[in-house]
Amino acid sequence: MHDLTRCVQHPDVSEEGFRSLAVATHRASTIVYPDAESFAARSQRGFDGYTYGLHGTPTTRTLEAQLTALHHGVRTVLVPSGQAACALVFLTVLLPGDHVLVPDTAYGPVRNLCRDYLRPRGIEYDFYDPLVGGGIAALITDRTRLVWVESPGSGTMEVQDVPAIAAAAKARGVLVGCDNTWCTPLLFKPLDHGCDFAAEALTKYVGGHSDLLLGSVTVRDMALRQRMKEVLRSLGIGVSPDEVALALRGIETMGLRLAHVGRVSEAFARRLQAHPLVERVLHPCLPSCPGHAAWARDIGGSGGVFSLLLKPGAEARLNPALTALRVFAIGASWGGTRSLIAPMSVRGDRTATPWTEQGVLLRISIGLEQEEELWADLQTLLDSLAEAPLPALP
Repeated sequence: MHDLTRCVQHPDVSEEGFRSLAVATHRASTIVYPDAESFAARSQRGFDGYTYGLHGTPTTRTLEAQLTALHHGVRTVLVPSGQAACALVFLTVLLPGDHVLVPDTAYGPVRNLCRDYLRPRGIEYDFYDPLVGGGIAALITDRTRLVWVESPGSGTMEVQDVPAIAAAAKARGVLVGCDNTWCTPLLFKPLDHGCDFAAEALTKYVGGHSDLLLGSVTVRDMALRQRMKEVLRSLGIGVSPDEVALALRGIETMGLRLAHVGRVSEAFARRLQAHPLVERVLHPCLPSCPGHAAWARDIGGSGGVFSLLLKPGAEARLNPALTALRVFAIGASWGGTRSLIAPMSVRGDRTATPWTEQGVLLRISIGLEQEEELWADLQTLLDSLAEAPLPALP
């Protein structure tokens, strides 16, 4: 064999006796076949057969199988981000002339998807009160094909009555999809509560280290899995094996991380209620949080993300106070090892349930830093904001 050929063709190396705890990272676009007959019959390899790297390798299949088991589903597909996971469900289910119901508290880019992509293509949508529960039956029309839920809601943490919503939708033959990123399957399993799709941003707790973008959708119905696969194939959407490898590493510690940040976030939420500058603490564990009863019944555990509504007037010193933080970082996203804080804009993104609060909303994501150092940083932030004079009562 010529040296140039040896450079291209890798030698076979025995794997006998080799067994690693780590999942191998398979970087592959081309899948080769042992003979011409196998190549001609590649379309018959089924759901889990390998035909082309875009549709999966043993690396992606491992993460898919792990998420499927955690969600009590039958199959999972991986996509490049959490938003891609939400969009995949919409694109799989909806056609021109159809209608979708979306909670008013949904992730902002989902609202944009409805306005900027669905409506121009003849797909209608309505936003609904996330606390409507079984009352959503009155909003379902003959054209409704999907009810979307996100619980707790982005920023303001409303917990939806998912079983009641799913039951009302099923009575009309309507599919239900759930953005389950806050909970992960460790706290809530949407498929067990009547949903057809469980979508998640693996970017958050599964990845766990703020170094990847990845999403997933898990289903219980193989027909839905096939429909999603056809959409992904047509759009040419696949995921990087390196991102998947990072997620496989992160998911191993997700249980410990989630338990820790959940405990700290609950403790902080209860303590912050007493601060004179805090108007409201929005955390599902608190009885004052909208939907708390549904949280206590269906979820019962916490992630590390919650929000503070500050009293009006605090915004006067907000920028310098945030910049002075020593432990918290200012940034979007959440679910990593580093604690984050970010002001949230809500009013412009509400239509069914107007947001009338005047104070600043701060979203907090608890990470893995020392607990008392985090608390001291929050206390310094609030003390700095308190130096701004509050407006006089009218």
